[in-house]
Amino acid sequence: MQEVFSTINNFFGFIGPISDAVWDFPTQLTWYSRIPIIGQLSFAVILLLGMGIWFTIRTGVVQRLSFKEAIPTMLRKRSDSTGISALASFMLGLAMRAGPGNIVGVTGAITVGGPGALFWMWVAAIFGMATAFMESVLAQLFKERKDNEYVGGLPFYGRRIVGNKRFVGVFLTIAFITYALFNVPAQTFNVFTAIGMIADTATGNTSDRQSPLYYGIAIALVVSCAWLILGGIRRVTAYTNLLVPIKATVFCGISLLIILINFPLIPSFFSAVVMGAIAPDALFGGAMGVALAEGVRRGLMSNEAGQGTITMAAAAADNNHPCEQGFVQSMGVFFDTIIICTLTGFIVVLAHVWTGSADSAEWATVSASRIGTYLDSVEALVPASIAATVIIILAACYALFAFTTLLGMISFAEISANFISRSPHFITAIRVLGSLVFVPFGALTVLAGLELGNLWAITDLTNIVMVYLNIPILLLGAPLVYKALAHYRATNGGKFISAQIGLETEHWTHQNQAHLPD
Repeated sequence: MQEVFSTINNFFGFIGPISDAVWDFPTQLTWYSRIPIIGQLSFAVILLLGMGIWFTIRTGVVQRLSFKEAIPTMLRKRSDSTGISALASFMLGLAMRAGPGNIVGVTGAITVGGPGALFWMWVAAIFGMATAFMESVLAQLFKERKDNEYVGGLPFYGRRIVGNKRFVGVFLTIAFITYALFNVPAQTFNVFTAIGMIADTATGNTSDRQSPLYYGIAIALVVSCAWLILGGIRRVTAYTNLLVPIKATVFCGISLLIILINFPLIPSFFSAVVMGAIAPDALFGGAMGVALAEGVRRGLMSNEAGQGTITMAAAAADNNHPCEQGFVQSMGVFFDTIIICTLTGFIVVLAHVWTGSADSAEWATVSASRIGTYLDSVEALVPASIAATVIIILAACYALFAFTTLLGMISFAEISANFISRSPHFITAIRVLGSLVFVPFGALTVLAGLELGNLWAITDLTNIVMVYLNIPILLLGAPLVYKALAHYRATNGGKFISAQIGLETEHWTHQNQAHLPD
């Protein structure tokens, strides 16, 4: 068995260098790297930040409306039984966003790029809110009805925007399903890691991967995933509606407690973050480029703004106006990065555990420890008398982060797959592939004592590939979003018919909107 997994891991050995090359291009070129400041920034970083800035300007800083409109939209009583509520869509999106990247990604960004990386995560998130708005509105505009559900997202709006060619949607669907399913084994590993740490901390002993504990985790994980995923999107959202608030509330509450314990250190935290980003030695000594690149890269890993990967949750929602879901998902980016990632960053920066590997910090090294660096940081900032309890609680949150992300990956793959075929047999096959093939595969690698580090590199590569596929489509579809937003502002979110902006859609018709007041 180990030989099989080792072969798989070795097969994917080429992924890491390719991922780094794509993310870093063209900083590898001597002439480009010599350009002051700009030469430190890769095309991927410039693209993500640039598009966020551009969309912010063109929408008149739509982030301001997001703060105002998102919460009333999520709290409003639904008028239709089709699809899921705006709140359920927010929770489903947050199930993906608020994942291990909020801990591992932030820890890695700080370890590799210094505290300044967190500053650039903030910047990327603020502008990323506009990008998330754009892609979510497009997902709503081009969503389609399937029985009592809505389906849509990147493949659906991609097809309509790029010449209404079916092969475009098929290609985007395959790309997304590949992205989602190849991320499942890594999330499976995260669940094992977290639960193993809970057991080890509680008992004081280190559990072997061949122990009954690990086999129990494997069985419970596969069975629970299969039961939830095979029950369809509504069953998944019923549980994400429950689990996401729990994990977010507990994680934020414990993190705030740690901050209160270390209250005098708050000024030094902000000083370290800001000065690490914009101090002269950072700007002109090369540190800024590293911090900015890691901040944007790991920020994307966390909030997914610009990837098109949250658009399936946006499309599934029942809204009165397509812009409403844009506001909701935009707030998802804010909550994920500005709140959750900042809480993680405070702990990591001030504990100074991350400085132990500063001399040879590479993402491969950081990711190998997964959550270890973060929990060591927690232990350094809390009284010894409560350290074990706090670590157990945060490890449990990490397990929920990974579990809900895992559910989101497979569920979004299912929603996307509807573009190719809505046959119950085909959709069931996608569910089975995710829950009964990729989840068990991840579990078996753990039981075999392997980590398959090269599979982790696929996450980085697929993240940026999805960005390169999605951003050009957003630029082409942007005029439709601007028109929809102008309609929302002019009517204060009044009845929307797509024909009003010169667009024919399946959902936004007079017939489907007849229940709304004129």
